[in-house]
Formats: sequence, structure tokens, C-alpha cells
Amino acid sequence: MLFKAERGIMKLARLLPFQERCCQVSPATEKEILLQFKANISNDPYNSLVNWVPSGNPCDYNGVFCNPLGFVQRIVLWNTSLSGVLSPALSGLRSLRILTLFGNKFTSNIPQEYAELSTLWKINLSSNALSGSIPEFIGDLQNIRFLDLSRNGYSGEIPFALFKFCYKTKFVSFSHNSLSGLIPASIANCTNLEGFDFSFNNFSGELPSGICDIPALEYMSLRSNVLTGRVLEEVSKCQRLRFLDLGSNLFTGLAPFEILGSQNLSYFNVSHNAFQGEIPAMRTCSESLEFFDASSNNLDGEIPLGITNCKSLEFIDLGFNRLNGSIPAGIANLERLLVFKLGDNSIQGTIPAEFGSIEWLLLLDLHNLNLSGEIPKDISNCRFLRELDVSGNALDGEIPNTLDNLTSLEVLDLRRNQLDGSIPETLGSLSNLKLLELSQNNLSGTIPYSLGKLANLKYFNVSSNNLSGPIPSIPKIQAFGTAAFLNNSGLCGGGNGTGNGSKKNKVLSNSVIVAIVAAALILTGVCVVSIMNIRARRRKKDNVTTVVESTPLDSTDSNVIIGKLVLFSKTLPSKYEDWEAGTKALLDKECLIGGGSIGTVYRTTFEGGVSIAVKKLETLGRIRSQDEFEQEIGLLGNLRHPNLVAFQGYYWSSTMQLILSEFVPNGNLYDNLHGLNYPGTSTGVGNRELYWSRSFGVILLELVTGRKPVESPTANEVVVLCEYVRGLLETGSASDCFDRSLRGFSENELIQVMKLGLICTSEVPSRRPSMAEVVQVLESIRLE
Repeated sequence: MLFKAERGIMKLARLLPFQERCCQVSPATEKEILLQFKANISNDPYNSLVNWVPSGNPCDYNGVFCNPLGFVQRIVLWNTSLSGVLSPALSGLRSLRILTLFGNKFTSNIPQEYAELSTLWKINLSSNALSGSIPEFIGDLQNIRFLDLSRNGYSGEIPFALFKFCYKTKFVSFSHNSLSGLIPASIANCTNLEGFDFSFNNFSGELPSGICDIPALEYMSLRSNVLTGRVLEEVSKCQRLRFLDLGSNLFTGLAPFEILGSQNLSYFNVSHNAFQGEIPAMRTCSESLEFFDASSNNLDGEIPLGITNCKSLEFIDLGFNRLNGSIPAGIANLERLLVFKLGDNSIQGTIPAEFGSIEWLLLLDLHNLNLSGEIPKDISNCRFLRELDVSGNALDGEIPNTLDNLTSLEVLDLRRNQLDGSIPETLGSLSNLKLLELSQNNLSGTIPYSLGKLANLKYFNVSSNNLSGPIPSIPKIQAFGTAAFLNNSGLCGGGNGTGNGSKKNKVLSNSVIVAIVAAALILTGVCVVSIMNIRARRRKKDNVTTVVESTPLDSTDSNVIIGKLVLFSKTLPSKYEDWEAGTKALLDKECLIGGGSIGTVYRTTFEGGVSIAVKKLETLGRIRSQDEFEQEIGLLGNLRHPNLVAFQGYYWSSTMQLILSEFVPNGNLYDNLHGLNYPGTSTGVGNRELYWSRSFGVILLELVTGRKPVESPTANEVVVLCEYVRGLLETGSASDCFDRSLRGFSENELIQVMKLGLICTSEVPSRRPSMAEVVQVLESIRLE
């Protein structure tokens, strides 16, 4: 019997690859290795490793997956906020193929011992706190298909030897680190590479030649570096690209517009560079192209009519260039267009009335052009429009009273034009309006009382017009202060403007009336000025505004930022040395707490424990001078609301603009939904109110339907999203509730995601899938 057993073991051994036979260790040994990994964890806030105990089976440990022979093949522990260092002992797991630890707080670097893990296929250590240089030994791991070290603190150069044996590698990401130097030409050795992301680093030099000789390359992101040189000849050879992002670099010469005609391209971004020349005729265009951004360059010439051949375009940004000519009316034929930005060019002509036929348009930005004529009434047909900016033109005529059809409108900016007539009463029905800017026009008449209905209004300005009559005595309107009404000679205070004089007053001559009124105005003006001066002096005593001027111009430190700092709080340090260190600290990703469309937010803490939130603005092109910046900031400083954080100052330089505000330690939406505690979150403490039965299924349903969890269409009706979707699925009418922005997606995929969302909202906890299972289902849906 023993002889037969030995023969069976030898037969099984012959069926195994040589590498596995020579490198296998006993399950007990692998358990010890995993327990050593746990011993290196200094903090496990969510008890992710609670069942990693000596008495347990390692194949049952949370996040551990074994192959059919019982050896550890995958370790998947993501978004678990584990702190500590990576255990060198993992090098003993000789069957390990996948190591996924993204979204934790591991520090130090990848141990050198991991060079022995020749079986590794996938390494994902993104969104941790790893630092130092990228380990060169990774280049010796010949089986690597996927390598992601993004969102860490790596510095220095990419080792040339990293791409020595990368023949099987398909994707590499080092984005959001502090890497510098050249992109190594050895990346061309990765002949099966499908994509790489080196964005948000400090890489310099030129694009490596031969990078587009990689036959399978589909994804290239080099955004926000300091790369230089010309790219047209090299990038034009990348005919299989789906995604190209060269934005925010220092590239020169002609932009690689020729690639727009390639078959697969869906994303094209060459913004914020120094490209010049004209946009070519674009006789052909990728049928997949959805995103086209060439803003903030030195492009000239006219907008080519061929852009209308890009039928799938959803986003166009050509702003901040030197384009001339007129706006092609044919752009209205782009039925999927959501965003069209053309501001700060030399475009002339009129706003095409045909734009009113772009049903799904969300944002139309035509500011600072040379447009004339009227605002077309047909624009009111764009019923999903959220932002309309036509400021800084020569538009005339009246504001269309049909704008009340734009029920989704949040921003209406018509300043610096030649518009006349009155302010339409109908604007008061735009319930979602947050910004109404009508200053520097020729508007006349009174300010409509209907504007008091704008409950969501955060900014309002009608200054420098010809308005008359009383300022409506509505707190919502008067709360914007005198700056919102300046330079309207006919406007008066919040009363009704009438008196109670006797009949004798009626026989006074016109000259006497004029004299009385003039005297009253002068007296009122003197009183107002006196009161404002007294209040200003009191405010100055109570809360001194500190202005810290620029650093010496002969400073030898190339990193010193020359600028002006204005503080509205005495609790903040006033020495420039403190702020100089503070602005440099913004490069530390440990301070990053959030971001949005106009900038990123950092937490800065000074000696003494004072913390503030610092928003680093992305204002390239939008703010053109220090005066304009300070004017806008002055208006922001007037905003007071219990839901707005206190405004504490600002910083201006030619290369950096900052807004300083109170730091509120409640985290952002991501923290509240997921409760994570890894670099990049503001608090690491999630909202305990957002537990599972409330955090994921409902969110899936919101994504697919575009509806709120609970809605009240009428006064006597309440619609619960889960019940509503379940009813439509049962009657076979699921497509009736799809979000309109999801046009073109597979109906079957959307229905499966809806079903998954319903499963995740089950009232019985045991019936809800784990997040790992959810991910697997979502991946399988997308791959079908």
C-alpha cells in the first residue's frame, strides 16, 4: 500500500510544472508566512485580518485565495486602511500570482526579497504611502502583466532596467507620485504593452522615440508633467490609441491632430501646452471620439467644419487659444454634445440659433469672444443646460424671457455685454440657479421681486447698469450687499420710495423738488459713507487684515513663490517664512484631502495646532490678472451661510492662486461612503450613519436611473427608488427608468446592474453579496 501511495505522489509530481515542484512549501509554512505579514501590521481599523489566527486554515483567511493544490495564489486586501510595512516573508509564497493591496497605508518600500516572487503576474500597491525609489528588481520579474504603484510617494527616476524583461507586461501606472527625470526609452521593450499612466509627476525631457512602435498600445497618459519637445511625428504613429492625454506639459510645435482620424480613439487631450498652428481640416474622424480638449495653447485659424464629422463627441474645449472666424453652425449636428467651451478666443459673428437643437447640452461657454447680435431665443430649448456663459462679448438686444424653460440652469453669466431692456420676471422661476451675473450691461427698469424665489442663489450681481426703482426688500436679494447694486444711478434703498407729504407739497416747483432730492441724496450719501467708515474701523480693530507682500526678488531659492498673501484672521501666522514652507508643503500628498473641477484641497497645519483648508486653484486662462482675481475673491468673501466654511484669506502669484478657509474635520463624500483611512482622505473616519443597508445598492440604482433614493413628485405621493425599480423589472419596463445620459449603453448591461443593486439592498444581510462578489459581478457584466 505504501508503495502504491508513493507511486501516486510521483505521478502527481510529474503533472506539475517544474517550478512549482521545486518551490512548494507545506501549508503550515505558508500559514506562518501570512502570520508574519500580519505581525508587520501596526493598525487594522476594520479588523480585516481578524480571522488570520494560528488555528485557522490560511486558505480561509480573509483576502487570501489558494489554488487547487492548497497553495496561496492571491492576496487581495484593498481599501482596508492597513498600516505598517510590507513583510519580506511574503517572498516565501512561491505560488503567489496576484498581490493587490491598494488603498491602504503601507509605508517604506517594497522589500528586496520580493525579487524571488518570479510567479507574480499582478502587483497593485496604489494609494498607499510607499516612498523611496521604484525598486529596480521588478524589472527581473518576467511574468508581470500588471504593475500599479500610483498615488504613493515615490521619487527619483524610473530605473532603465525596470523594463528589461517586460515582454508580458500589459499595463503600468506610476501616476500621482513625485518621479522625475526622463521616461526611459527601454519602455519600448514592452512589446505587449497596452497602456501606461505616468501622469501627475515631474518627468522632463522629450517623449521617447519608438514608444508608438509598440503594436498593442491603446492608452497613454502623461498629463501634468514638465515634458518638452515636439510630439507630432511620434504620436501620429500610434494608430491604435483609444486614450491620449498629453495635457499640462510644455510640448511645442504642431499638435498631433492627425490621430483624430484613427479608428479607436475616444479621448484626446492636448490642453495646457504650447502647441501652435491650425487645427487641420479633419476630413475623417474616429467614430468613437467622445472627448476633445485642445484648450490653453497657441492655436490659430478657424474651427474646421470637419469637426462635425465626429458624431460621438460629448466634450469639446477649444478655449484660451487664438482661434478666429465664426462658430460653425454645424456643431449643432453633434447630437450627443454635452459640453462646448470656446471662451477667450478671437471668434466673431453670432451665437448660432441652431444650438437650441442640441438637446442634451449641459454647458455652453462662449465668454470673452467678439460675438455680436442677440442671445437666440432657441437656446431655451436646451432644457438640460446647467451653465450658460456668454460674458465679455458685444451682444445686444434683450435677455430672452423664454429662459425660464432652462429649469436645470445653475449658472447664468451675461456680464460685460451691451444687453438692454429689463430683467425678465421669468428668471425667478429658475429654481436651481446658483449664480446670476448681469453686471456691466445697459439693462433698465426695476429689479424683479420674483428673483426672491431663487432659493439656491449663491451669487448675484446687477452692478453697472441703468436700473432704477427700489432694491427689493427681500432678505435673499439684499444679503448680497451693496457691491451687487453699484453704479445704477436710479436704484434706491429697500423701501417703496414713496412718502406721506401733504397736498401742499404737490404745488412745489420742479426745481425745488430737484433741489430737495439732491440734498437728500447728498445727506444720505454722507451718512452712508460715515457709517461704512465707522464699521470699517471697528472691523479693522476686531479683525485686522494682514497683508504679507512678496518674497525678495533676488532670492536664490528657485522654489520660492513670489506673491501676495492676504489674511483675514489673527489666528493665522503672519510671517512669510511660515507660509513659504506651507506652500511648498502642498506638494506633500499626505496633506491632500480632496479635489474638484477647479482645484485640489490640502490641509495645512502650523505650529500651535492651527489647521486650515487650502484650495489650490486651477485657474490657467480663466483668471487673467491679479486685480481680477482679487475682485472675484472679494465677492467670495462677502458670502455668509451656515453651510459655508469661513473664508480666511487668499494668496496670489503668477503661477499659483490659493483660497484659505476654515478646516472642517468631517471628511468628504468618499470618506463618508467608505470610511477609509489611507493617504488622500481628510479624516479617515467614516460616517457611522452610512451603514451597509443604506452605503452601495441604492447608489448603483441612482447611477443607472439618475433619480434620488426617495422622491415626492406630488404633494401626496412618495416614490421609493428600490420599490420603483423592482416594479419596473417585474413588468419588463426597466428601460423606462434609465438615466437619459446613459444613451448608447447596452440595455442588457444596465438591467444587470439594476438587478445587482436590488440584491445589494436586500433587507436580509445574509442575502447581500460581499464587495468582492460585487466586483466580480460588475466585471463579468462588462466583459459579456
